[in-house]
Amino acid sequence: MLEIKNIYKSFKGNTVLSGIDIKIEKGDVVVLLGPSGSGKTTLLRCINFLEKADSGILTFDNSSADLTTITKKEIAAFRKKTGFVFQNYNLFNNKTALENIAIGLIHARKVSKEEAYEISKKALDKVGLKDKYDFYPSQLSGGQQQRVGIARAFAFNPYVILFDEPTSALDPELISEVLAIMKQLAREGTTMLVVTHEMSFAQEVANKVIFMDKGKIIEQGTPKELFTRPKEERTKQFLRRINNYGEYSI
Repeated sequence: MLEIKNIYKSFKGNTVLSGIDIKIEKGDVVVLLGPSGSGKTTLLRCINFLEKADSGILTFDNSSADLTTITKKEIAAFRKKTGFVFQNYNLFNNKTALENIAIGLIHARKVSKEEAYEISKKALDKVGLKDKYDFYPSQLSGGQQQRVGIARAFAFNPYVILFDEPTSALDPELISEVLAIMKQLAREGTTMLVVTHEMSFAQEVANKVIFMDKGKIIEQGTPKELFTRPKEERTKQFLRRINNYGEYSI
């Protein structure tokens, strides 16, 4: 479904991604782990063209593009196949929950206003916000705002949803409600690429875990392989550190 090959990205001479290769099949839930600054978020942003990679090949199904020479038309076509859930929600403060979802459908997908609002209502219903259609972001909790963000992402019926640390801005008691929605999507076969520090989610829901450090993939495998039998010393060091902080216990 989605394959990226040899992705490179630098900022002002600092290499952030160094030859990243990932293949994601339909229905996969792939979790990206790694310390801050390892390039996880930059990778997501390059896949969705919020950042332009310096080089590499991106393939969706049978459509491939060289990221060095990709055109605006090709970028627009690839973007239609992805949904993006941001760390800090990225909602329009002057739009209701319903409007925050519908506006993209109307302007980016050229869906009629009537159809866009119907799709948006179904998406909000799905994330448990049926009674919040007309609420503005300021009237919603952080967890509810992030659920609007998730509803916005899957309302576009994307091939894959990219999650950039979707729970990191939430108070601890609100994290579970967002993770519950993500688990529900996973059970329904939604293809997901997730940057997260929620190790329990990675263990319970992912079918593949990728550990990154310093812009490179250090190790990847099933959750059981990575968490209980890591091969690389850097992976072991990372997991030991997490364990010492009480966030995950092998």
